[in-house]
Amino acid sequence: MLFRSKEVINSVGIDIGTSTTQLIFSKLTIENMATSYTVPRISIVDTEVVYKSDIYFTPLDSASNIDTEKVKKIVTDEYAKAGMKPEDLHTGAVIITGEAARKENADDVLSSLSSMAGDFVVATAGPDLESVLSARGAGTDFISEEERCTVANIDIGGGTSNIAVFRKGVLVATSCLDIGGRLIKVEGGRITYIYRKIAEFAAENGMTIRVGDAADERTLRKLAELMASQLAMALGLVPKNKYHSALYTNDGPALSDEIKVDGVTFSGGVADIVYNGHSGDCFEYGDIGPILGNAVNASGDFAAARRFTSVETIRATVVGAGTHTTEVSGSTIRYEENCLPIKNIPVVKMSCEDENDLLTFPKKMAEKIELFTRTDAYECVAVAISGENHTSFKAVQEMGRAITEGLSDYCKLGFPIVVICESDIGKVLGNTLKVMLGIDKQIISIDNIFVKDGDFVDIGEPVANGRVVPVVTKTLIFNR
Repeated sequence: MLFRSKEVINSVGIDIGTSTTQLIFSKLTIENMATSYTVPRISIVDTEVVYKSDIYFTPLDSASNIDTEKVKKIVTDEYAKAGMKPEDLHTGAVIITGEAARKENADDVLSSLSSMAGDFVVATAGPDLESVLSARGAGTDFISEEERCTVANIDIGGGTSNIAVFRKGVLVATSCLDIGGRLIKVEGGRITYIYRKIAEFAAENGMTIRVGDAADERTLRKLAELMASQLAMALGLVPKNKYHSALYTNDGPALSDEIKVDGVTFSGGVADIVYNGHSGDCFEYGDIGPILGNAVNASGDFAAARRFTSVETIRATVVGAGTHTTEVSGSTIRYEENCLPIKNIPVVKMSCEDENDLLTFPKKMAEKIELFTRTDAYECVAVAISGENHTSFKAVQEMGRAITEGLSDYCKLGFPIVVICESDIGKVLGNTLKVMLGIDKQIISIDNIFVKDGDFVDIGEPVANGRVVPVVTKTLIFNR
């Protein structure tokens, strides 16, 4: 029987940022978009945010540690307010961002939250992923598609500024700089914290800013103006200077010079000030966020790009996490009962060149798998292929034999066999592997999912009458 009706699944987004912690709950509607006489094509057709939590300052118990118990209490209390239980959730993401990801106990915090958040909620982090989620939460992808142009979103948080660029609705690049509102903290009129890189940047520009110094508004305003200019440089709106390259997070890449940005959106905690300005006490939040927001707002360096209004600002990342992390697989898939969900599975992606030479394919695949299985860090590995040139029955059989040969050592470990295909061959390839590997081997073979080498995936429990599975792809987890 074909799945025809709509199905609604619940999703959660939990964002632990440098400055703030917040949650959203949303409903994702999936529907079969195919005709009666074609293979089902089930897609997410609508997303609706149904609950937004209060916005909390991220609790710390020291300069280097997040207060795990207080974060757990925030999450528990907001679940109760939303009338949600972990078992009510089908998908979502827990993300830790910016300076918070650099805290010594970041991994432990996320592990503790993932157990509270439902069977299919995942703990992820990384500037690339954060850039994409915040941009989608801000609506930058839709704006670029509607306007038929290239639009960059800058998510200015407490610790970093994450950039994602969309061209006509398609993601083309990401980047991240160590520029944020809480990289300098102020209390009682004095500077209590300054991030090392920002202190160096200030010194290179003739300003000495030290912990314990009086917070001089004029000096900090000048510094914020320079920081705003660096953001414009990152978009290619003004020429880069000699200080620019040192500001990229984890020495990450800059945007390609070939990218020409037509428009810009802003999100993050500082974005409200960018759009609306700030008057009154510039240190009311205990940092330079208001000063930085005003500097970006007033900067003439952004004049070459059209300024668009974001759908979300301070909530952009958490909305993106709750509504844009999940895909659904193709409907030609195979899986075993009671083997899903599975989480944090590293992806071994075989190249098209590897697929075209099935004689060497098994050895190359085995070598890549061994990188993950020579330690006890991971319980299983997902093999990803394109399958574009192996769509006939004979070709699928040949690919199945090559994969089986490459898995000869891996199969001895007793883990499920997970295969991810781009082409619509998931079911027939899965059936092939089942025959070749034996009835006692658990096979999960899904399609219409695009991943890269080094990604991690979570595969959730089947939905749509068991025809598809929700998939979360995570890139650059804990990229520090």
